[in-house]
Amino acid sequence: MSDGAAALRDKVVLITGASSGIGEAAARLFARQGARLVLCARREERLRHLCGRLRQEGATASYVVADVSRAEDARALVEQAMARHGRLDAAFNNAGTAIEKTPLHLTDDDSYDHVMAVNARGVWNCLRHEITAMLTCGGGAIVNTSSVGGLLASSAAAPYIASKHAVIGLTKAAAVEYAGDGIRVNAIAPGLARSEMVEQWFTRHPGAKDRALRSAPQQRAADPAEVAEAAAWLCSDRASFVTGATLAVDGGRTAW
Repeated sequence: MSDGAAALRDKVVLITGASSGIGEAAARLFARQGARLVLCARREERLRHLCGRLRQEGATASYVVADVSRAEDARALVEQAMARHGRLDAAFNNAGTAIEKTPLHLTDDDSYDHVMAVNARGVWNCLRHEITAMLTCGGGAIVNTSSVGGLLASSAAAPYIASKHAVIGLTKAAAVEYAGDGIRVNAIAPGLARSEMVEQWFTRHPGAKDRALRSAPQQRAADPAEVAEAAAWLCSDRASFVTGATLAVDGGRTAW
């Protein structure tokens, strides 16, 4: 096995939003790189199936059903990871949601609260408990999923853009505050990537796919595994001098 293939060997890694898309791709990739996984999402059947497949392939994988927008769920998630493995080496805070594009002045409070609860408060909840655990373990690495919408005003709904900007702010604040404790905190900013949520959007909005594909120089959507590769690198010791960064994985979208 090459050094790259073993980059996460024996590291205990927590992944949220692991039941589909980028999170599922990360679970498969991290497992191939030797990580010991604790997977989290709200859909138990999908988590059970994924863990079963990973175990058949020789991986160490367990799951916890949780809603990261709930502080008590996030706490229990990290506590179960610590109880099972005795430490937490890395975390990929990938759980997220989106809402329909509506003019800002017509967007209701419930829509704003929903997207902020999952995308911003969810990261906040996880960060607090992951950092608490890592302080007892001598350090670790955390990667938060933002978006190109966290770097610029994309075509997404305003609350989504605000939530993903908030993820980058939390990432930078935590990176600076805990650098001296050996905890690195970074973010990734995916552009268009194939996922269940994206495909549902395209189905509801004919023509949206063509417009989206024209919005990046590569004129294609990323395979979720391509995005997962960036998260894996940031979680590994190969990124040992990288903290507080936001890595765009967007096919050149933010380079226009």
